[in-house]
This record gives sequence, structure tokens and C-alpha cells, in this order.
Amino acid sequence: MFVEEDALLESPDYLQVSLAAAMTLGFENGLFYRGAKLYCINLLLTYEEGCRGNCAYCGLSRGRKVGEHFRDKSFIRVDWPIYSLDKIVSALNSSSCAHVERVCVSMVTNPRACADTLTVVERIRTRTKHLISTLICPTIIKGNWLNKLKEHGCDKVGVAVDAATPELFDRLRGKGVKGPHKWSHYWNVIKESLDVFGTGNVGVHIIVGLGESESEMAFLIQKIIDMGARVHLFSFFPEPFSLMENHPQPSIGQYRRIQLLSYLISNNLTHFEKLEFNELGQIVDYGLDAEQLDLHISKGTPFMTTGCPGKTLDVACNRPYSDCTPFQAYMGELRNFPFKPNQEDISIIKKQIFDYSNKPAAPTINLAEDFP
Repeated sequence: MFVEEDALLESPDYLQVSLAAAMTLGFENGLFYRGAKLYCINLLLTYEEGCRGNCAYCGLSRGRKVGEHFRDKSFIRVDWPIYSLDKIVSALNSSSCAHVERVCVSMVTNPRACADTLTVVERIRTRTKHLISTLICPTIIKGNWLNKLKEHGCDKVGVAVDAATPELFDRLRGKGVKGPHKWSHYWNVIKESLDVFGTGNVGVHIIVGLGESESEMAFLIQKIIDMGARVHLFSFFPEPFSLMENHPQPSIGQYRRIQLLSYLISNNLTHFEKLEFNELGQIVDYGLDAEQLDLHISKGTPFMTTGCPGKTLDVACNRPYSDCTPFQAYMGELRNFPFKPNQEDISIIKKQIFDYSNKPAAPTINLAEDFP
């Protein structure tokens, strides 16, 4: 991983940058498959002591032993090189980022993160014209911090709940892995975030394929929309050396059905109470007739990345190839399209949605007695 010098490089003066963002900023060489473009620069706070979370599936987990430093850990399968905030801001103001509409600052579970996030957000706000989101860590948020975040220049926040049920959350993020996170506190912070930032300005990240059934995921999606938040959908992808490194990705059929469902519920086109499930909890009826369903599938929009909007874009945070490899994309399993699917893509998607050949997998996790 590139670092600017052999020194202690920590936030707020230094940040890790997603590989896609580093390419967009002109810091790394590379091209996106099928000419995709990134419209949101994703930044990550970084500390030598790292993140205090021990989430079973996360590349940043304190229990994942990779390299000598926190910055050596991959996240969402790729390296996150580290650069100074000054250099990032300079690149944001250059012609290479003329198409970029948003910056997202991601926190980690570290006691320094709340103060440093405010500093980073304000520096970006005062020195660029970009919209700013923050992926917040509810576990360390206290008092009126969310109000301060808004005052410093953030207009939207994301909360990574990830797991679809309280039992899975506790097993994969809480007591089950000796982690600090609590399901009830996450939802309290989501409610508070909606009070501060308003309806539609809070995104809840959820990961398909952590061991939940489709009916459980559908119930959660309805809950999120009813609260006034937005659904930001991800497909599980195993991180090497994480506690879930041997857990399989969800089948493409499972993910496509949840993508379509999330789109329909988010746009008030169906409701959880209208759905029908089979004995495995898989969606077999969306509560729409076949012609209506085909119309929405044919648009391709339900299968595009969901994330925070930009100034002109419905989704600026489009994260190209963040939860599938370019090879999988080439083979017809592009999980979240960073651009509108073409007719060939849609033909493949239509077959995938109705593929029920794979059963949902229970979590494959090393639940050892002693976690660091």
C-alpha cells in the first residue's frame, strides 16, 4: 500500500482512500470495467490503533491479522491507500474530479473519531464545493454530536446496521465476537439522525447474505422505509482472514430478488404485507401482476447501486465493483450496477431473479472462545 512517508499517518491530517477513489483522484493507475465512473470520493479515518469493532465479516476488524499496521488491512476486498487531506482536497478541486459530486467520510470505532470527523468534514466543506456525507459509528456517538456534524457541513449520514435481525447482529457484531456494538443503540441513533437531518437524508446500510432469510430482509427493508430512511444495499463478499472468510456469497438469485424488492418498497409500489414467501422464506410473489413486475425489471434501475444522491445524480455513491469482482461482472453477476444496465444485462437479470436453486446459507463463522 502506498503511503506518503514512513511516519505516523493518522486522521484528521491523513485519510485512507478507496482504490476506486484513488484512481479517480489521479493517485493510482487503472480503468473501470465497462467505462464506469465514480461520482463519490470515499474516505476512511485511519489510526495506528485501528478500529475497536470485531465484526465477523469486516476487513477492518481488530481480530483480523493482516500486516503490521491498521492501514495494511484491506476493506471491501481492496487496499485503501493513505494520503494527506491537503493532497485529497487539491485533487478534488482539479479537472480530474470535475464529474465528482459528493465526498463520504467514513468513521471507524475509535474514541478519536468523533472529533476528527468534524475536523475533516469542515476542512472539506470550506475548501471544496462538494456535498459531504458521513458514514457514522453509533457506538461512539454521544450528546449533540449529530447536530455538530450537520453544522460543520455534512448534509447526509449513513448507518451500517448490516445484519437483518437482532440475533445476527449480536452474533456477528456484538457479544458473539466480543464486539462493542448493540442493535438497540444503532436504531436509537438512526432515529436521532432522522430528527437532525430529516426524512430521506439518512441511509441504512444492509448486507444481503449474512445468514438471514429473504423474508427477514424484506421485513427490515419495510421498517427502514417506514421510518423515513433510505436503503443502501450491499451483497456480502468474504474478506480473506476475517472470521467469515469461508462464508459464501449470497446466490445471485437471492440478491436480485432483494434488489427488486428494495426498489419496489422504496418507491411505494408494494409492501411487506403483500409479499408471499415459500417454505425457505424466499420471495415468490411481490404483490404485483406479471406485467407490472416485468415493467419495473425492464427499467434496470432496481439493480443499480443504492447510495447518497449528488447535485444532479440520483445516486452519487455508486461504488463500482465494490461487492463483486470484475470477472464476476464479466460473467453476468455484476451485483450493483454503477451504470444503467443494458438490454443484454436485463435479459440475464430476468433469468437470475427466478433462480431458486440455492438455499440461503447459515453463517459460516469461526466462533472461537477467545477473541482479541
